[in-house]
Amino acid sequence: MSPAQLIVASLALPLAGAAGIALSGRWPNLREGVTLTTAVALFACVLGLLPGVLGGALPQLFVLEMLPGIALGFRVEPLGMLFALVASGLWIVNSIYSIGYMRANEEPHQTRFYVCFALSLAATIGIAFASNLLTMFLFYEALTLVTYPLVTHHGDAEARAGGRTYLGYLLGTSIGLLLPAIIATWAIAGTLEFTPGGILGGAASNAALGGLLALYMFGIGKAALMPVHRWLPAAMVAPTPVSALLHAVAVVKAGVFAVVKVIVYVFGVGTLAKLRAADWLPTVAGFTIIAASVVALYSDNLKRRLAYSTVSQLSYVVLAAALLTPLTVVGAVMHIAAHAVSKITLFFAAGAIYTASGKTEVSQLDGIGRRMPWTLGAFSIAVLSMIGLPPAVGFVSKWYILAGAVGAARWTAVAVIALSTLLNAAYFAPIVYRAFLRPPAQAAAAHGEAPVPMVAALCVTAAATLALFLYPGPLLALARLVGRMA
Repeated sequence: MSPAQLIVASLALPLAGAAGIALSGRWPNLREGVTLTTAVALFACVLGLLPGVLGGALPQLFVLEMLPGIALGFRVEPLGMLFALVASGLWIVNSIYSIGYMRANEEPHQTRFYVCFALSLAATIGIAFASNLLTMFLFYEALTLVTYPLVTHHGDAEARAGGRTYLGYLLGTSIGLLLPAIIATWAIAGTLEFTPGGILGGAASNAALGGLLALYMFGIGKAALMPVHRWLPAAMVAPTPVSALLHAVAVVKAGVFAVVKVIVYVFGVGTLAKLRAADWLPTVAGFTIIAASVVALYSDNLKRRLAYSTVSQLSYVVLAAALLTPLTVVGAVMHIAAHAVSKITLFFAAGAIYTASGKTEVSQLDGIGRRMPWTLGAFSIAVLSMIGLPPAVGFVSKWYILAGAVGAARWTAVAVIALSTLLNAAYFAPIVYRAFLRPPAQAAAAHGEAPVPMVAALCVTAAATLALFLYPGPLLALARLVGRMA
């Protein structure tokens, strides 16, 4: 297939898969077979684009002219390539996990769940491959809408309340802040095309660029910069596979992807560095990193602790991009992938613990590692990555961020990363300690591991967390290409 055909297939396959899932809903085995087949086919199509992008090509596809000079178009550059690889690859594993979770917990509306999951991947690929701001915005909004039924999956009062918060924050920020920023960019630059080096250089004053950057950073609510972060813990009412989708595969990654894309391809790192228009952003990102870590430290509910950990870890990407050096941009891009494989492992483990034992609180986990060694072993590997210790991939991304910060003499950023590392250890290490070194409560019911598909999936993602440390290969090459464009 030609590169243009691969782009079309990458966008169309999840849509076709959603239709196939809906039609096969009465036959669960067939429905889930369609899900897995679609996920594998999507990953194969995305992977087919990788050699060309690594070789310097920028495959593109023009669809139609939406407005004069603004096309619905797609271009595969290194940052979008990495995002699409991560999302499509993890969809396969998440689908395997979902089969075990949804069946074991006898969840309702399973066909709707798989349909919305496929649609969310279609929207994610559209964001990854968008060639301009308006195309990205359309798919960004679509992702919010198709994930809403997943957040409210249980249909009870708590789910509806969480869904309202989710929709209110994400639509409110994107329509109220992001869309005006895109319109202002069109008025200032006369184009919305993503361009290495940016499109706003010399087009506006420092104050105007600083204000426009604020509209973008808070308008991209999926990046969960404080104070527009509350949608993320509110969405934890969803089933665990949805939490994994929100935190690892699609939604939050679409947010930090968009942040890096805007800084590198709309403003331009050089423009922001010269005009100092982004001086405020490291402060906001640093505050989010520390404040969210403190909330996580005092959260007993496991999913809530993981949710605030995600808020903190996302701002690593924002902080790294805002430091405006090629090395920190490489670290930001790598952290998108590192956090994805690590955090999906943590959520998979949380769902496995709930399915096998019914436990949801950290204080209930005494001795559970003896009964669920595979699950808690995988959890421990992901914890290493979250803290930033070898031999896990989180060490790689954090190394680049720290190296860039030290090289630029950004000592406040170095201090934030050092303090947050200690906080990460403070809220993750007690879970591992309880699981393996404390005896189970005498009244605890006997249980073993969760169903095989769930355990297999979390072991695969834990192995990927180690493998990407040892063999970062293509992902690091893509990150370095983005760094060169910065």
